[in-house]
Amino acid sequence: MLGTSATAARSLRALGCRSFSNTAGHYPNKASVNAKHWEKSWGKDQLVAESSEHVMATWGPGANIRGNPVLVKGEGIYLYDVDGNKYIDWTSQAVCSNLGHTMPDTVKNAMMHQASTLPFVYNGFCLTEPRIRLSSLLSELLPGDLTGFLFPTSGSEANEAAIRLARRFTGKTKIINQYRCYHGGTSSSLQATGDFRRNFNEGTGGSGAVGFVKTMNATGSPLFDFGATEAERSAKALAFLEEQIICEGPKTIAAVMMEPIVGGGGTYMNPAGYMEGVRALCDKYGILMICDEVLVGFGRTGKLWSFQHYGIHPDIVTSAKGLSSAWASISMVCVRQEIKDFFETNASGWGSTFMAHPISCAIAYENLKYILEHDVLGHVRDNVAPVIKSECERLAAKFPSVSNQTRAVGAFGCVDLLDPRTGKEVCDFVGSFNSHPDAVNTFKSKLRENGIFGLVRPPRFHVAPPLIITTDELKDGFARCEKALEVYDSMFK
Repeated sequence: MLGTSATAARSLRALGCRSFSNTAGHYPNKASVNAKHWEKSWGKDQLVAESSEHVMATWGPGANIRGNPVLVKGEGIYLYDVDGNKYIDWTSQAVCSNLGHTMPDTVKNAMMHQASTLPFVYNGFCLTEPRIRLSSLLSELLPGDLTGFLFPTSGSEANEAAIRLARRFTGKTKIINQYRCYHGGTSSSLQATGDFRRNFNEGTGGSGAVGFVKTMNATGSPLFDFGATEAERSAKALAFLEEQIICEGPKTIAAVMMEPIVGGGGTYMNPAGYMEGVRALCDKYGILMICDEVLVGFGRTGKLWSFQHYGIHPDIVTSAKGLSSAWASISMVCVRQEIKDFFETNASGWGSTFMAHPISCAIAYENLKYILEHDVLGHVRDNVAPVIKSECERLAAKFPSVSNQTRAVGAFGCVDLLDPRTGKEVCDFVGSFNSHPDAVNTFKSKLRENGIFGLVRPPRFHVAPPLIITTDELKDGFARCEKALEVYDSMFK
């Protein structure tokens, strides 16, 4: 501990604190920090300059975010930048702003009430009413005996917790995951990931977290023959998976963990019979089944849970984004009663400071009630899903640079960008451009110029607007995307 103000001054100067007064022997205070931090607003030029000086990017190089819009307002499905430009939020940010950018009064009031009564307690020591209420409601929204809940703060953290619980419950180590799935950016969740991002775990020459085994997807990979029937693809993929289980040793495998519908990897549903077959293999060999619903849970696919499209019952479910519609940092791990009972007398071995934050739980609770009261799922199924499916197919039919393998389920669609001269995707599975990165960058810029704020991760162009979007707004958005695709397509001629 610093004993005197003079010692404090020397220590802070040694750390290179630029704003600390060289003459005042005290801790930094308002007098020794730049006065700009007490200004009510900063102009665009200052925001851009400070961003370039201090703000780092996630996943990609910092240069990738220079010049991006500085957003200042959200309303409904729209976003507004510092220049007053208006954008349709075409991918609900990171597929998480499921109810758009206008917080309902019921959610806002719950947030303010909790903030004014009990803004925070550490839930490792106590219980709170919002945590109990949220657990109770979720137990009614999940099927069967999925009754035990933890509330981490992110999808990555939820998957970390699920992996740890599965290992501690089974006493086994290995986790089988699919390629093309994404499970998060923390150590174990990133090693569980099957897309290009897993390589960041090994970027410094290390091997990353241990105990993860990859299996092939039943869709998205040519291994199981796209020309075959769904039943044939399922049978081949399940035979492949069972062979891996046998070769790895069932007594070493804690869980099979997958996205029931592959999200960021391209909106891939599994062929009929596959997920049911995975469930059967898990039962046969005494392995837990973990369904990662972080991206698609809470209505994105037209059902509360994407595993409901297959009629299966997982042992552990994780979710996040739609739980609070991104109005608070909160995620969910749900386990079956048998697992919950085990951890009544055995330590879970997982925890975090902000787990089950009372304000986050209060927001999530009212968010879910809003979704139920306003039949958001019915709107997705009846109004949103048909438009996304038909419009994606229309764009594929019109443009040679768009693959005819469009995919859509609920309010979740994806088209693949091609080099029309070769028919190949413009970027391969590991993230390397095969042709014309300039065309892709132009496409991205034209989307922004036409008022679309969305996600293009070549070759995938995702469609995942807020679930509350109207059919007219959807058609308007697709018309804007069409203008950008016209420019993209022309670059190959």
